[in-house]
Amino acid sequence: MTHVRVARFEDAKDIANIHIQSWKSTYRDLIDERDMSNITLENRVVLWETILRAPVNGQIAYVIENDQQEVIGFVSGGKERTKNYGYDGEIYAIYLLDEYQRKGYGRKMIAAFVAAMKEEGYQSLLVWVLTRNPSSNFYRVLGAQPVEAEEVTIGQGTYEETAYGWEHIDSLLQHFS
Repeated sequence: MTHVRVARFEDAKDIANIHIQSWKSTYRDLIDERDMSNITLENRVVLWETILRAPVNGQIAYVIENDQQEVIGFVSGGKERTKNYGYDGEIYAIYLLDEYQRKGYGRKMIAAFVAAMKEEGYQSLLVWVLTRNPSSNFYRVLGAQPVEAEEVTIGQGTYEETAYGWEHIDSLLQHFS
């Protein structure tokens, strides 16, 4: 039985591993290899230790565990960072190991995260996704609407990202009831 829980400091290495593995598998055909090669386990562990030790921007993080209580995915977010689109909350990152994708684990993880965001007082939610990422359909199925597309720099390359949003967090929560 899978279990979603609040991420803890000791999860930093597992989250970093998932972040790198999922990032590379998800974006291998979307981002040039030279732009992906600057991500190391060491810098991701430090990043996640920092986030989990002293969250900023109202950031929260959840992990999902498999039957063996191994962390297989994570989601994090907090205050919307651009302040340009009228949304107060944002999903900063959501990643799941390949072998657990398209089996309902992502929905379970995001349901817990969105409930926590609502509990924290957030009214709306935004997520940025590489425009060519086929996983963006996950958000559309959950009722997200395209908000804006912008260019983003990753490594030395420039790529297009699309923001998807839920103007009312309650409309997203209804997908899980």
